[in-house]
Amino acid sequence: MNLQDQIGALEAGVDQLIDAVTAVQAAYAADPTSTAEPAAARAEPAAHAASPVEEPEKTVAAANGAEPAADATGPGEAAEAETAAADADVPASAAASAPDAAQPTLQIGRPSQNEITMTIGDRTVSLHPFQVGQLVEELANARASMTPEAPPEIPPGWRFVSTKNPVFAVQKQSNGDRLLVLRHTGHGWVPFTFSPDMVIQMYMMLTQR
Repeated sequence: MNLQDQIGALEAGVDQLIDAVTAVQAAYAADPTSTAEPAAARAEPAAHAASPVEEPEKTVAAANGAEPAADATGPGEAAEAETAAADADVPASAAASAPDAAQPTLQIGRPSQNEITMTIGDRTVSLHPFQVGQLVEELANARASMTPEAPPEIPPGWRFVSTKNPVFAVQKQSNGDRLLVLRHTGHGWVPFTFSPDMVIQMYMMLTQR
């Protein structure tokens, strides 16, 4: 058989194959329950066959040559879903960043004569006489620069411990003022500065009967 005869036989075989495929497709279209399936359907794995129930929009888009949508959810639904997810995260983040409303309280105890305890929250510290003196001095120095200042008059019900005949020291300043330092048994050495006029008034108050 020469080349021309071979080409003619090949064309005839192709025509017969096309007719057979067309006949099978027509039979399948007339009776979908028929066991005869198109060659394209047999070649495609069953796992990849599209279910008639799921997302018909994708099938229509593929038939029209358009790219199927990646997500069938509309823009409004997607926005609502994102808002719901953000709202779900708000309580957890708010609870993590919210400051603790209950402030720790200060409690002072005196288990023995030469010891006091200070409790702040769940932390307790024990202080002995020298440590108490240091704390009093530091607190007094800090309080002197705070506002509001101490009351200008003695408040009613004020509890205090007075020192009788305290040890004191007096020093004259270059501007004429007098520095008077009194030793209090609780506060320690307490310094006061008096102008000359105040020294005279204090002398008169202490000597009057």
